[in-house]
Amino acid sequence: MLERLIPSVRIGAAAASMLVLAACASGGRDLPRVGVLTPPVVSDPAPIVSGTMRPYQIRGRWYHPAHQPNYEETGQASWYGPGFHGRPTATGERFDENALTAAHKTLPLPGLVEVTNLANGRSAILRLNDRGPFVDDRIIDLSRGAATELGLLSAGVGQVRVRYLGPAPRQGGGVAGGVQTASRVAPAPVSPPVAATATSIYWIQAGSFEDRNNARAAARRLGDRARMDSVHVNGRRLWRVMVGPWGDPNQAEQARRGVIAHGFADAAIVGG
Repeated sequence: MLERLIPSVRIGAAAASMLVLAACASGGRDLPRVGVLTPPVVSDPAPIVSGTMRPYQIRGRWYHPAHQPNYEETGQASWYGPGFHGRPTATGERFDENALTAAHKTLPLPGLVEVTNLANGRSAILRLNDRGPFVDDRIIDLSRGAATELGLLSAGVGQVRVRYLGPAPRQGGGVAGGVQTASRVAPAPVSPPVAATATSIYWIQAGSFEDRNNARAAARRLGDRARMDSVHVNGRRLWRVMVGPWGDPNQAEQARRGVIAHGFADAAIVGG
């Protein structure tokens, strides 16, 4: 593992629950993003460490950090851990091998990224606080904790998608994820919540799926009050997973929060 000094910044270590659905993405590249993760609201962002934005050279190669608000890239991820635990990162923060952090060669530091393991659909939001990895075919270096969360610890490397989310909070910012199953999830219209009346019935729509088996797996994991139905949208048949019913809107809202806590961040109350 290489450590170098660039102006004003020490480049530190740089090298190599929720309820989840059962399905994986096929082929990886077509895995769409799904609302299973909610990025933290960063109301008081940490200032970008100015020294980390200067061009620097490692092993004869120059790197040019830059603000890249639309950054999204697919490539190899590696991880690093015990040998660097407690040592300073490029931002000056102490590296915690068990935290949800990562190293990147050119994105602003500190920052937040969403990383998805394309082999199994697992995702997490990570705090970028270091530079690396300085291996040509790798685009991000994960902490041991992040590699564990994404299911990459044993393999050591894996194909991932990295999406820049913006500045990080002054501390933390990492968010554990789950399986992004929606390689087969598709948007379906959600009926607006209805006003409470004596005869109102409320359901929670957890999600909609093109693959019936994925919907069945989601319903099975959501328990006895979950059921499936089908709708047609733009000529496609989708399978919705509904939880309920409830006759009281407050009970329905409490149930919706429970469904969200189990990994369905887009769960919505529908009336019918």
